[in-house]
Amino acid sequence: FNEILKYKKDFNKEFFKLFFLGSMGCGICGAFPNLAGMTTTMANIGIIYTSSPVIIIFLSILFFKEKINFFRILGLLICITGVFTIISKGNLDFLINLNFTIGDLWVLGAALGWALYSIYLLNWKSKFSLMARFTLIAMFGAISLFPFYILEEVFILENIFFAKTNYNQTFLFWIIFAAISPSIIAFSLYTRLQKYVGASFAGFTLYLFAV
Repeated sequence: FNEILKYKKDFNKEFFKLFFLGSMGCGICGAFPNLAGMTTTMANIGIIYTSSPVIIIFLSILFFKEKINFFRILGLLICITGVFTIISKGNLDFLINLNFTIGDLWVLGAALGWALYSIYLLNWKSKFSLMARFTLIAMFGAISLFPFYILEEVFILENIFFAKTNYNQTFLFWIIFAAISPSIIAFSLYTRLQKYVGASFAGFTLYLFAV
């Protein structure tokens, strides 16, 4: 926090970028898959989410002229084939008979959100250190979700669309777990990985979800 206060002028300059990254990476990518899970299957979520690395490559080429070689494209195709094989357990009929619902659109939105987060996280340079920048991104992600939290908890009746949050020890445990493991640890490592291999190659880590 001392670093954030120290670079207050830079914070003002980067405000929009930080808010955008927070909304995409922590907001859309956090909320949309949960909404999707209400009406679609884990198989559909896994398959549709594989589109995110493809979108990352496409946007990297389109907006930042990133060069993608043949071996990276080949690796992408192998990864997609592997994900489809794992999810379908090698049964082609499973893929042919997939049913798509409104939840699949939520997943597609999350995949697009993660792609935008990934490419702009790398290409928008920042004066802040990795952890200070992540702190600001997470803060703006929480801010972007807060109005929807109020809508869910206060204005929408229980069991109509959302269920009321049950604040107990189990809830607290999973909140702490989510804050540490898939948030602080995963986001920090992903950001560091991007610095070494680039956005398009780092996006391949999404294929580990299916495994």
